Amino acid sequence: MPFELWLMFVAVSLLPAISPGPAVMLAISNTLRFGRNATLASATGNMMGLIVIGYAVAFGFGALMAASAVAFTVLKIIGAVYLVFLGIKILRDGSSFQVQDGALTPRKSPMKLFLEAFFVSVTNPKAILVITALFPQFMSKGGINLAEITILSVTYAALCFANHAAIAFAGGHMRQFLTSARRVRWVRRITGGLFVGCGAALATASR
Repeated sequence: MPFELWLMFVAVSLLPAISPGPAVMLAISNTLRFGRNATLASATGNMMGLIVIGYAVAFGFGALMAASAVAFTVLKIIGAVYLVFLGIKILRDGSSFQVQDGALTPRKSPMKLFLEAFFVSVTNPKAILVITALFPQFMSKGGINLAEITILSVTYAALCFANHAAIAFAGGHMRQFLTSARRVRWVRRITGGLFVGCGAALATASR
């Protein structure tokens, strides 16, 4: 892939990479609940999920999603149910977002955070359709080029990772804010409600 074409891909990909969505919401939630390192673990899971989507799109899965109403509906329902599940867990967990001794105490293993973000990523049909629309514009005609797919997938995933990493480092400033029990309660309610609302919106979304 020519360097100039890659730079154009980076420029075009920036907006969808940083735009709000389930993965960004999860990054913010993990930053507030568990701290910087936990968010970096979940950002890695999201990045790997996007790379998987990139390869899947190259082998026709994206076209199937765009063409088949049944496939799109099944995937969006799975993703919506999982987002609602995460939201309810946050709402029911009274210890969410609590700061102890000036630090956030992780209550999930890095692997669990990784897998959670990976699943959110690969069950987001909108991410699949965005990649399906974006990647072919920068691919050579006449068959699958694995080198190109690798470059495009890793680049897009890295941009999303950088966005989540920025959230992770910026989130440290929220620790002082979360020293109030009343604030913690409202942050938990708002965050849980956003996950439930995002899941409901995804369930009713159309292609």
